Amino acid sequence: MSNAKRLAGEKAIEFVEDGMVVGVGTGSTVAFFIDALAGLRHRIGGAVSSSEQSTERLRRHGIEVLDLNSAGPLALYVDGADECDPAKCLIKGGGAALTREKIIAQASEKFVCIIDQGKRVAVLGHFPLPIEVIPMARSLVAREIVAQTRGQPVWREGVVTDNGNWVLDIHGLAITDPVAMETVLNQIPGVVSVGLFARRPADVVIVGGDIIQIM
Repeated sequence: MSNAKRLAGEKAIEFVEDGMVVGVGTGSTVAFFIDALAGLRHRIGGAVSSSEQSTERLRRHGIEVLDLNSAGPLALYVDGADECDPAKCLIKGGGAALTREKIIAQASEKFVCIIDQGKRVAVLGHFPLPIEVIPMARSLVAREIVAQTRGQPVWREGVVTDNGNWVLDIHGLAITDPVAMETVLNQIPGVVSVGLFARRPADVVIVGGDIIQIM
């Protein structure tokens, strides 16, 4: 499995062009991408990072980390996923970085998702769907989730996001309409971000060392 992650991370380097400021996600597969990106550090304009964890790894490799506000629109974002369906819709947030990941994905012209074969699914939802919530709204959001989706929210106790918020993981979903589900959950007061990347899905999915253009 780790070999497939390494191959996916290294394959994504093919999308990096000279002078780019590269959006960089979070997670074990992305770590391999960051390691490979180090070899191009003198040819790129820097990186925008989705988490403190990735920021630390980028800086260890001598890659300049920029603020998105100053970087502006990005040409490329590379990140992993917890699940990916045939329409390139994703569940993300297993590492609790979903909000910053979603922001950078939205700011990027091309979103390349790097995964291993085990992350491909026919229908999203076997992996619990992460929701970042304002701490005071945790119980309110959980009740609304039960009422609107019939999923079972579980508080990821002990986890605080880089934004100072908490995470609920929704179990028991079969997400046949990811765009509609993302829209509904986004409307609940207290929700900061939803780990469904459906309104802005991936553009390209790399599985292991293979570039898969899923239509």
